[in-house]
Amino acid sequence: MDRLYVNEILYGGGLPENSYLTKLPVLQALKRESLRLDRPVTIFVGENGTGKSTLLEAVALAYGFNAEGGTRNFRFSTKATHSDLYRHILLGKAARARDGFFLRAESLYNVATDIDRMDAEPSFGPPLIDSYGGVSLHEQSHGESFLSIVHNRFHGNGLYILDEPEAALSPMRILTLIAEINALVKKDSQFVIATHSPILMAIPDARVYELSDGGIRAVDYRETEHFQVTRRFLNDPDRMLRLLLEGS
Repeated sequence: MDRLYVNEILYGGGLPENSYLTKLPVLQALKRESLRLDRPVTIFVGENGTGKSTLLEAVALAYGFNAEGGTRNFRFSTKATHSDLYRHILLGKAARARDGFFLRAESLYNVATDIDRMDAEPSFGPPLIDSYGGVSLHEQSHGESFLSIVHNRFHGNGLYILDEPEAALSPMRILTLIAEINALVKKDSQFVIATHSPILMAIPDARVYELSDGGIRAVDYRETEHFQVTRRFLNDPDRMLRLLLEGS
């Protein structure tokens, strides 16, 4: 049986009615019905502004991760820009995770800086960077450092939350990430991912939730607007560009 560490997201109430969060389609949907996480890989997709990254961030914070990323032991803060949604959701927890990481492409620089900072302080143990491949993440490209964390730091038996990882990765490296995720799922891992990448959505047996103004619905990744727009463009880019630019 698949190992799940979080199996449900519920709205717990208490959010002020004048909060901008109440206008997000994802919150309106959660008020009507809880969201089940019933597979080792759950993917949130949707147009900008639907609340997928906000929801993902809230899940990470409600589970105890640092807002800017890292493990549950990271406590640095560059600027507090996260929402209060995590205070108003409840997580249905199943098994206890031995490992975990919140990895967001936009704040990976901050995570790398904090690792270097901690390693610069006196310590009686091995350098922290040894757990991340032995080379400072700042000495690698954005994509290389992202995959280095996944490959070296994700040990399995854990909950891993990824926010738009495609922002750091080329299409080929996205395929590498899929292979890493598949190997970790076999080690009793659970992933919750927010993405715009049609490639990443194709992870085998993933549960894809599409967030829209109409709420949240489970879909086949081929039904998503992301996949359909990308397919139409790749099938006939000249026509798509002509239609787009004629009206500009």
